Amino acid sequence: MMKQTVDNPKKNKKVATAEKGIALLMVLWVLTILMVLVLSFSLMTRTETYATASFKEGTEKKFLAEAGLERGILELFYRNANKNQAIILEGGEVWRIDGRPYKDQMGEGEYSVRITDESGKININMISDTNADILRNLLKTLGVQEEEVNTIVDSILDWKDADDLHHLSGAESEYYMSLPNPYKAKNANFDTLEELLLVKGVTSEILYGDNEKKGLIDLLTVYSGTSKVNVNAAPREVLMAIPGITPEIADSIIASVKMMRLKVPAMWEFPRKVYHSLPS
Repeated sequence: MMKQTVDNPKKNKKVATAEKGIALLMVLWVLTILMVLVLSFSLMTRTETYATASFKEGTEKKFLAEAGLERGILELFYRNANKNQAIILEGGEVWRIDGRPYKDQMGEGEYSVRITDESGKININMISDTNADILRNLLKTLGVQEEEVNTIVDSILDWKDADDLHHLSGAESEYYMSLPNPYKAKNANFDTLEELLLVKGVTSEILYGDNEKKGLIDLLTVYSGTSKVNVNAAPREVLMAIPGITPEIADSIIASVKMMRLKVPAMWEFPRKVYHSLPS
């Protein structure tokens, strides 16, 4: 006899339901994966777009800065060739070197150039134990407290000298290595004035100043290459820091320089430069 197989409707219904459930789960997983891929692609595209725009903007600013630098160099050559002219034609004015801004266009961008006479500033690399008083006087003129003045001056001297012996209020590598982000004292001359922020006691306010007063970055230099200060180009704060120059004398010098500028627009310095030599 042959056995006849009879399908069970209930069993078939359960199998079909299970298969539909598995298919739904697979579809959900596929959708989830696709959503993750789409979001990742969108985020990557957005990041690349911002990176490209930032690179483009940075490149434009770089070329604008280089254009301003080249224009400044050109104006210095022009100034040197024309500073003694009795008559200056309109449009051929000599740029002043007193820090005033000059703006110009390059394509769709704009740059601003300031030319400053570094000979009127104090060369930080020429400061030593014998002439450190000029730096102390400068800090006091800027409103720095006496205790902070001694710390800053001594720490600057320690930062530059080659030994590991610190001055009374100074600091050497032992102090800097104990900081949360340790580093060693340079034991060499400053390459930039921003490097002063690494020196004990020097804060951003002291270096950069604020809206009411200048900072050390406006009064010191590493570029003059001399221990002399050109009093004709020196700001009032530097003049008052020079031993022997009182506020009255400083004001008199500044007034004389301004008078010479008014009389001879093409010239900035006095015909005969006057220098103050720092003790060596």
